[in-house]
Amino acid sequence: MSYIKPTFIHPGLEKNAVGYLKREYEGAISTLCAGCGHDSISTAIVQACYEMNIEPHHLAKLSGIGCSSKTPTYFMSNSHGFNSVHGRMPSIATGANLANRDLIYLGISGDGDTASIGMGQFVHVIRRNLNMTYVVMNNGCYGLTKGQDSATADFGSISKAGGGTATPFQAIDLVGLGIELNATFVARSFSGDKTQLIPLLKAAMSHPGFAFIDVISPCVTFNNNRGSTKSYDYVRDHIAITGGLDFVPRQEEISIDYESGSDKTVELFDGSRINLRKLADDWDPTDRYSAINKLQDSKRSGQILTGLIYIDPESRDLHDILNTVDKPLNKLDEDDLWPGDGALESLNAGFR
Repeated sequence: MSYIKPTFIHPGLEKNAVGYLKREYEGAISTLCAGCGHDSISTAIVQACYEMNIEPHHLAKLSGIGCSSKTPTYFMSNSHGFNSVHGRMPSIATGANLANRDLIYLGISGDGDTASIGMGQFVHVIRRNLNMTYVVMNNGCYGLTKGQDSATADFGSISKAGGGTATPFQAIDLVGLGIELNATFVARSFSGDKTQLIPLLKAAMSHPGFAFIDVISPCVTFNNNRGSTKSYDYVRDHIAITGGLDFVPRQEEISIDYESGSDKTVELFDGSRINLRKLADDWDPTDRYSAINKLQDSKRSGQILTGLIYIDPESRDLHDILNTVDKPLNKLDEDDLWPGDGALESLNAGFR
């Protein structure tokens, strides 16, 4: 078996609107276990960025520590990247975003990296509404350290590393926590459902603020057994979908013919639209309380709610909140930073 990607490029391969081949959004060959859900998420990210016509050098991918945090190596090899220490990715993303607001920020994390050592940083990056997409590859275990239960392992769930013992603690629900902390975009998906995940990623990367996607991604080595609530079979048997979702970029003509039913269109600040076909009763994705109620209802019925669960179309990101300059800080020159003695005197006069 060869582990070297071929260098030959077929001349007939299709390029996107900015002139890139899909393979130019890929990365190194994955070293994760064969069948790992994380690789499916990486593939969905590649497809989403290709379809959105994102120029690779306009995206920054950041991660912490864990199997999930290895995945940025496997996609967008021509993008900016920073692999931080365990649980500290949000602070790196905050500093980078404040220095250069022109980049698209994609944070990749895991259930251990976010729900345990990184919980404090996760909470505050939501609170500040940093303009980034934050993806948690959630498998309910610590894959790099041989499969111990993570903080998102459901009560009663059984992993291989537990010796057949059920998890005695209640799980941290990152989706519920995100909504409770006023995250302005909250979604959940399944690594095996690219039809849902790809438009969710596209919508998240277009959202002006903190966009969180919790992706259930079964660990095929340690947590894909009978008794695990993060296994492929369990998720497929218990999944509940909020509704179908289409993401329509602003440059495309909007022409969608829906079947009769309950539909909702959410327009983002740049003219992009998210078109939703609601399947869940009494659920409004722009109403936090409706989203919370639907999430709790699904828990009571033993279902895993996926899809776009909540979005705030009036979101204001950290730059708007802090009223920073439109020009990225790393591009400010002497004229921007030193307006002259007259400006300083005028400013001081305002405090007298």
